[in-house]
Amino acid sequence: MKKRTKRRRLFRHLNQFDRDRIEALLKAGHIQEEIAKVLCVDAGTISREIQKHKRKNGCYQATVAQHKANIKRSFSKYQGMKIEKYLWLRVRIIDELQNHRSPDEIAGRIKKEKLYIRASANAIYKWLYSVWGQRYCLYLCSKRYRKRKQKRIMKREMIPNRISIRERPKKRVHAEGDIFVSPTKTGVQRSGAIICVPRAQLLVGRMIENKKPATMAQAVRQMNSEILVDDLTMDNGIENKNHEQFGIPAYFADPHSPWQKPNVENGIGLLRRWFIKKGTNLQTISDQQLQKYLRVLNNKYRKSLGYQSAYEVAIKHGIIQKPPFINLKGIINQKVAFKGRI
Repeated sequence: MKKRTKRRRLFRHLNQFDRDRIEALLKAGHIQEEIAKVLCVDAGTISREIQKHKRKNGCYQATVAQHKANIKRSFSKYQGMKIEKYLWLRVRIIDELQNHRSPDEIAGRIKKEKLYIRASANAIYKWLYSVWGQRYCLYLCSKRYRKRKQKRIMKREMIPNRISIRERPKKRVHAEGDIFVSPTKTGVQRSGAIICVPRAQLLVGRMIENKKPATMAQAVRQMNSEILVDDLTMDNGIENKNHEQFGIPAYFADPHSPWQKPNVENGIGLLRRWFIKKGTNLQTISDQQLQKYLRVLNNKYRKSLGYQSAYEVAIKHGIIQKPPFINLKGIINQKVAFKGRI
Protein backbone atom coordinates (compact mmCIF):
# COMPACT_ATOMS: atom_id res chain seq x y z
CA MET A 1 0.00 0.00 0.00
CA LYS A 2 1.18 3.48 -0.84
CA LYS A 3 1.84 5.66 2.16
CA ARG A 4 -0.38 8.72 2.16
CA THR A 5 1.49 11.96 2.53
CA LYS A 6 -0.09 14.77 4.43
CA ARG A 7 -0.93 17.59 2.05
CA ARG A 8 0.28 21.01 3.08
CA ARG A 9 -2.52 23.52 3.57
CA LEU A 10 -2.46 26.48 1.24
CA PHE A 11 -1.57 29.78 2.88
CA ARG A 12 -1.35 33.35 1.73
CA HIS A 13 -0.83 36.75 3.31
CA LEU A 14 -3.66 39.23 3.40
CA ASN A 15 -3.11 42.34 1.30
CA GLN A 16 -4.60 45.85 1.20
CA PHE A 17 -7.53 44.73 -0.98
CA ASP A 18 -8.42 41.93 1.46
CA ARG A 19 -8.30 44.30 4.42
CA ASP A 20 -10.53 46.82 2.63
CA ARG A 21 -13.12 44.07 2.12
CA ILE A 22 -12.87 43.01 5.77
CA GLU A 23 -13.51 46.58 6.91
CA ALA A 24 -16.47 47.00 4.54
CA LEU A 25 -18.05 43.65 5.52
CA LEU A 26 -17.63 44.37 9.26
CA LYS A 27 -19.38 47.72 8.85
CA ALA A 28 -22.17 45.96 6.94
CA GLY A 29 -22.75 43.72 9.97
CA HIS A 30 -21.34 40.41 8.71
CA ILE A 31 -19.79 37.96 11.16
CA GLN A 32 -16.25 36.61 10.89
CA GLU A 33 -17.29 33.21 9.42
CA GLU A 34 -19.14 34.93 6.57
CA ILE A 35 -16.16 37.23 5.88
CA ALA A 36 -13.84 34.18 5.79
CA LYS A 37 -16.04 32.49 3.17
CA VAL A 38 -16.01 35.63 0.99
CA LEU A 39 -12.20 35.90 1.15
CA CYS A 40 -11.74 32.09 0.84
CA VAL A 41 -9.61 31.89 4.00
CA ASP A 42 -9.96 30.19 7.36
CA ALA A 43 -12.15 31.85 9.98
CA GLY A 44 -9.17 31.90 12.36
CA THR A 45 -7.31 34.09 9.87
CA ILE A 46 -10.00 36.76 10.08
CA SER A 47 -10.11 36.47 13.88
CA ARG A 48 -6.34 36.91 14.27
CA GLU A 49 -6.30 39.76 11.76
CA ILE A 50 -8.90 41.74 13.70
CA GLN A 51 -7.37 41.05 17.11
CA LYS A 52 -3.78 41.94 16.12
CA HIS A 53 -4.37 44.91 13.85
CA LYS A 54 -7.37 46.70 15.32
CA ARG A 55 -7.06 50.22 16.72
CA LYS A 56 -6.92 51.04 20.43
CA ASN A 57 -10.62 51.92 20.45
CA GLY A 58 -11.44 48.43 19.17
CA CYS A 59 -12.39 49.47 15.63
CA TYR A 60 -10.86 47.81 12.59
CA GLN A 61 -9.49 50.17 9.92
CA ALA A 62 -7.91 48.72 6.76
CA THR A 63 -5.19 51.37 6.25
CA VAL A 64 -4.03 51.12 9.89
CA ALA A 65 -4.06 47.30 9.73
CA GLN A 66 -1.97 47.30 6.55
CA HIS A 67 0.56 49.68 8.11
CA LYS A 68 0.91 47.49 11.21
CA ALA A 69 1.33 44.38 9.05
CA ASN A 70 4.06 46.05 6.96
CA ILE A 71 5.98 47.10 10.08
CA LYS A 72 5.78 43.63 11.58
CA ARG A 73 6.81 42.01 8.32
CA SER A 74 9.83 44.28 7.88
CA PHE A 75 11.15 43.36 11.34
CA SER A 76 10.26 39.66 11.16
CA LYS A 77 13.72 38.72 9.88
CA TYR A 78 17.11 40.40 9.88
CA GLN A 79 20.36 39.70 8.09
CA GLY A 80 22.21 36.77 9.58
CA MET A 81 19.35 35.79 11.89
CA LYS A 82 19.98 32.05 11.60
CA ILE A 83 23.75 32.39 12.13
CA GLU A 84 23.22 34.60 15.17
CA LYS A 85 20.64 32.21 16.58
CA TYR A 86 22.91 29.14 16.55
CA LEU A 87 26.20 29.72 18.38
CA TRP A 88 27.91 26.56 17.09
CA LEU A 89 27.13 27.55 13.49
CA ARG A 90 28.57 31.02 14.01
CA VAL A 91 31.73 29.63 15.63
CA ARG A 92 32.14 27.13 12.77
CA ILE A 93 31.86 29.86 10.14
CA ILE A 94 34.33 32.16 11.93
CA ASP A 95 36.88 29.35 12.31
CA GLU A 96 36.58 28.45 8.63
CA LEU A 97 36.95 32.09 7.58
CA GLN A 98 40.13 32.40 9.66
CA ASN A 99 41.46 29.32 7.83
CA HIS A 100 41.08 31.17 4.51
CA ARG A 101 37.86 29.42 3.51
CA SER A 102 35.40 31.30 1.30
CA PRO A 103 31.67 31.42 2.16
CA ASP A 104 30.97 29.17 -0.82
CA GLU A 105 33.40 26.55 0.54
CA ILE A 106 31.92 26.75 4.02
CA ALA A 107 28.32 26.40 2.80
CA GLY A 108 29.22 23.53 0.48
CA ARG A 109 31.05 21.66 3.24
CA ILE A 110 28.19 22.06 5.68
CA LYS A 111 25.79 20.70 3.05
CA LYS A 112 28.14 17.77 2.30
CA GLU A 113 28.28 16.87 6.01
CA LYS A 114 24.43 16.92 6.07
CA LEU A 115 24.19 19.01 9.22
CA TYR A 116 20.65 19.62 10.42
CA ILE A 117 21.17 23.39 10.41
CA ARG A 118 22.63 24.85 7.23
CA ALA A 119 23.55 28.28 5.92
CA SER A 120 23.92 29.03 2.22
CA ALA A 121 26.76 31.09 0.76
CA ASN A 122 24.36 34.03 0.27
CA ALA A 123 23.25 33.79 3.91
CA ILE A 124 26.88 33.89 5.08
CA TYR A 125 27.62 36.90 2.89
CA LYS A 126 24.52 38.70 4.22
CA TRP A 127 25.65 37.99 7.77
CA LEU A 128 29.17 39.25 7.00
CA TYR A 129 27.85 42.47 5.48
CA SER A 130 25.53 43.08 8.47
CA VAL A 131 26.49 44.70 11.79
CA TRP A 132 26.76 41.24 13.34
CA GLY A 133 29.50 39.85 11.12
CA GLN A 134 31.20 42.88 9.60
CA ARG A 135 34.24 42.52 11.87
CA TYR A 136 35.02 39.20 10.16
CA CYS A 137 35.02 40.63 6.60
CA LEU A 138 38.79 41.08 6.86
CA TYR A 139 39.11 37.30 6.40
CA LEU A 140 37.52 37.49 2.94
CA CYS A 141 39.87 37.48 -0.03
CA SER A 142 38.23 40.68 -1.31
CA LYS A 143 38.36 42.38 2.15
CA ARG A 144 35.05 44.00 1.14
CA TYR A 145 32.75 45.21 3.93
CA ARG A 146 29.63 45.72 1.86
CA LYS A 147 27.96 44.26 -1.19
CA ARG A 148 29.38 45.51 -4.44
CA LYS A 149 26.94 47.65 -6.38
CA GLN A 150 25.97 46.25 -9.75
CA LYS A 151 27.09 48.41 -12.64
CA ARG A 152 24.53 49.76 -15.02
CA ILE A 153 24.33 47.57 -18.08
CA MET A 154 24.93 49.75 -21.10
CA LYS A 155 22.90 49.23 -24.24
CA ARG A 156 24.96 47.08 -26.58
CA GLU A 157 25.39 48.08 -30.20
CA MET A 158 24.40 45.24 -32.47
CA ILE A 159 26.91 43.75 -34.92
CA PRO A 160 25.52 44.00 -38.49
CA ASN A 161 25.10 40.77 -40.48
CA ARG A 162 26.16 38.70 -37.50
CA ILE A 163 26.39 34.94 -38.21
CA SER A 164 26.07 32.58 -35.24
CA ILE A 165 28.67 29.94 -34.42
CA ARG A 166 25.91 27.35 -34.82
CA GLU A 167 25.96 27.98 -38.59
CA ARG A 168 29.73 27.43 -38.85
CA PRO A 169 30.69 24.49 -41.13
CA LYS A 170 32.29 21.61 -39.25
CA LYS A 171 34.94 20.18 -41.59
CA ARG A 172 37.18 23.22 -41.83
CA VAL A 173 40.33 24.68 -40.29
CA HIS A 174 38.83 27.02 -37.70
CA ALA A 175 40.46 29.86 -35.82
CA GLU A 176 39.37 31.77 -32.70
CA GLY A 177 40.01 35.42 -31.93
CA ASP A 178 39.82 37.69 -28.91
CA ILE A 179 41.51 40.71 -27.31
CA PHE A 180 43.11 41.42 -23.92
CA VAL A 181 43.02 44.95 -22.55
CA SER A 182 44.70 47.28 -20.06
CA PRO A 183 43.09 47.88 -16.63
CA THR A 184 40.04 50.13 -16.83
CA LYS A 185 41.43 52.50 -14.16
CA THR A 186 44.40 53.46 -16.34
CA GLY A 187 42.16 54.74 -19.12
CA VAL A 188 44.58 53.28 -21.69
CA GLN A 189 42.96 52.11 -24.95
CA ARG A 190 45.96 50.06 -26.12
CA SER A 191 45.06 46.37 -26.36
CA GLY A 192 46.32 43.10 -27.75
CA ALA A 193 44.54 41.07 -30.44
CA ILE A 194 45.14 37.30 -30.48
CA ILE A 195 44.14 34.58 -32.95
CA CYS A 196 44.48 30.91 -32.00
CA VAL A 197 44.25 27.95 -34.39
CA PRO A 198 42.85 25.09 -32.25
CA ARG A 199 44.17 22.32 -34.51
CA ALA A 200 47.77 23.31 -33.70
CA GLN A 201 47.26 25.57 -30.65
CA LEU A 202 49.13 28.19 -32.70
CA LEU A 203 48.99 31.79 -31.43
CA VAL A 204 49.27 34.87 -33.65
CA GLY A 205 48.93 38.38 -32.26
CA ARG A 206 49.23 42.12 -32.74
CA MET A 207 49.22 45.10 -30.40
CA ILE A 208 46.52 47.62 -31.37
CA GLU A 209 46.33 51.25 -30.28
CA ASN A 210 42.58 51.22 -29.65
CA LYS A 211 39.51 49.01 -29.93
CA LYS A 212 37.98 50.83 -32.88
CA PRO A 213 36.43 48.49 -35.47
CA ALA A 214 38.68 49.82 -38.25
CA THR A 215 41.82 49.22 -36.17
CA MET A 216 40.70 45.70 -35.30
CA ALA A 217 39.88 44.87 -38.91
CA GLN A 218 43.35 45.96 -40.04
CA ALA A 219 45.04 43.86 -37.32
CA VAL A 220 42.97 40.77 -38.24
CA ARG A 221 43.91 41.12 -41.92
CA GLN A 222 47.60 41.27 -40.96
CA MET A 223 47.31 38.19 -38.75
CA ASN A 224 45.35 36.26 -41.40
CA SER A 225 48.19 36.80 -43.86
CA GLU A 226 50.45 34.67 -41.62
CA ILE A 227 48.17 31.61 -41.32
CA LEU A 228 45.97 29.51 -43.60
CA VAL A 229 42.55 29.01 -42.00
CA ASP A 230 39.01 28.85 -43.35
CA ASP A 231 37.06 30.94 -40.83
CA LEU A 232 37.33 32.92 -37.62
CA THR A 233 35.19 32.77 -34.46
CA MET A 234 34.92 35.96 -32.40
CA ASP A 235 32.94 37.28 -29.45
CA ASN A 236 30.31 40.02 -29.61
CA GLY A 237 32.57 42.97 -28.77
CA ILE A 238 31.92 46.14 -30.73
CA GLU A 239 35.53 46.05 -31.98
CA ASN A 240 34.36 43.25 -34.32
CA LYS A 241 31.70 45.44 -35.94
CA ASN A 242 33.63 45.57 -39.25
CA HIS A 243 33.95 41.77 -39.47
CA GLU A 244 33.08 41.89 -43.17
CA GLN A 245 36.46 43.59 -43.70
CA PHE A 246 38.44 40.78 -42.02
CA GLY A 247 39.06 39.10 -45.37
CA ILE A 248 37.81 35.79 -43.95
CA PRO A 249 34.34 34.48 -42.95
CA ALA A 250 33.61 35.43 -39.31
CA TYR A 251 31.25 33.63 -36.94
CA PHE A 252 30.18 34.82 -33.49
CA ALA A 253 29.82 32.98 -30.19
CA ASP A 254 26.68 33.37 -28.10
CA PRO A 255 26.64 36.34 -25.69
CA HIS A 256 28.52 35.68 -22.42
CA SER A 257 29.71 32.26 -23.67
CA PRO A 258 33.56 32.26 -23.62
CA TRP A 259 33.57 28.46 -23.47
CA GLN A 260 32.56 28.40 -27.14
CA LYS A 261 36.08 29.62 -28.03
CA PRO A 262 38.16 27.99 -25.29
CA ASN A 263 41.47 27.77 -27.16
CA VAL A 264 42.03 31.50 -27.56
CA GLU A 265 40.91 32.04 -23.96
CA ASN A 266 43.50 29.50 -22.83
CA GLY A 267 46.15 31.10 -25.05
CA ILE A 268 45.55 34.54 -23.54
CA GLY A 269 45.65 32.91 -20.10
CA LEU A 270 49.10 31.44 -20.84
CA LEU A 271 50.30 34.80 -22.11
CA ARG A 272 49.06 36.45 -18.93
CA ARG A 273 50.56 33.78 -16.68
CA TRP A 274 54.04 33.78 -18.21
CA PHE A 275 54.68 37.30 -19.43
CA ILE A 276 51.96 39.99 -19.33
CA LYS A 277 50.47 39.78 -15.85
CA LYS A 278 46.88 40.85 -15.35
CA GLY A 279 46.83 44.54 -14.44
CA THR A 280 49.77 45.43 -16.70
CA ASN A 281 49.52 48.73 -18.52
CA LEU A 282 49.77 47.62 -22.15
CA GLN A 283 51.20 51.00 -23.12
CA THR A 284 54.52 49.57 -21.90
CA ILE A 285 54.29 46.48 -24.16
CA SER A 286 55.55 46.88 -27.72
CA ASP A 287 54.54 44.72 -30.66
CA GLN A 288 58.09 43.32 -30.84
CA GLN A 289 57.84 42.14 -27.23
CA LEU A 290 54.49 40.49 -27.92
CA GLN A 291 55.97 38.61 -30.90
CA LYS A 292 58.83 37.33 -28.70
CA TYR A 293 56.35 36.10 -26.08
CA LEU A 294 54.22 34.35 -28.71
CA ARG A 295 57.29 32.66 -30.25
CA VAL A 296 58.18 31.22 -26.85
CA LEU A 297 54.64 29.89 -26.30
CA ASN A 298 54.47 28.45 -29.84
CA ASN A 299 57.77 26.64 -29.22
CA LYS A 300 56.61 25.01 -25.99
CA TYR A 301 56.01 21.27 -26.09
CA ARG A 302 52.31 20.71 -25.41
CA LYS A 303 50.90 17.56 -23.87
CA SER A 304 47.71 18.05 -25.92
CA LEU A 305 49.85 17.95 -29.09
CA GLY A 306 51.76 14.81 -28.11
CA TYR A 307 54.63 16.89 -26.72
CA GLN A 308 55.15 18.69 -30.00
CA SER A 309 55.31 22.43 -30.41
CA ALA A 310 52.56 24.47 -32.05
CA TYR A 311 54.95 25.37 -34.88
CA GLU A 312 55.68 21.71 -35.64
CA VAL A 313 52.00 20.74 -35.79
CA ALA A 314 51.10 23.87 -37.81
CA ILE A 315 53.69 22.98 -40.47
CA LYS A 316 52.37 19.40 -40.71
CA HIS A 317 48.83 20.65 -41.32
CA GLY A 318 49.88 23.39 -43.73
CA ILE A 319 48.69 26.20 -41.49
CA ILE A 320 52.03 28.00 -41.81
CA GLN A 321 54.99 27.58 -44.15
CA LYS A 322 58.12 28.30 -42.11
CA PRO A 323 57.92 29.87 -38.64
CA PRO A 324 60.42 32.17 -36.95
CA PHE A 325 61.67 29.10 -35.02
CA ILE A 326 63.41 29.80 -31.72
CA ASN A 327 64.70 27.01 -29.51
CA LEU A 328 63.46 27.42 -25.96
CA LYS A 329 66.84 26.32 -24.53
CA GLY A 330 68.59 28.91 -26.67
CA ILE A 331 66.39 31.61 -25.20
CA ILE A 332 67.29 30.55 -21.67
CA ASN A 333 71.02 30.42 -22.46
CA GLN A 334 71.00 33.82 -24.11
CA LYS A 335 69.07 35.21 -21.10
CA VAL A 336 66.66 37.22 -23.17
CA ALA A 337 64.98 39.78 -20.89
CA PHE A 338 61.34 38.90 -20.66
CA LYS A 339 59.04 40.30 -18.02
CA GLY A 340 57.74 36.83 -17.10
CA ARG A 341 59.56 33.76 -15.86
CA ILE A 342 60.41 31.04 -18.37
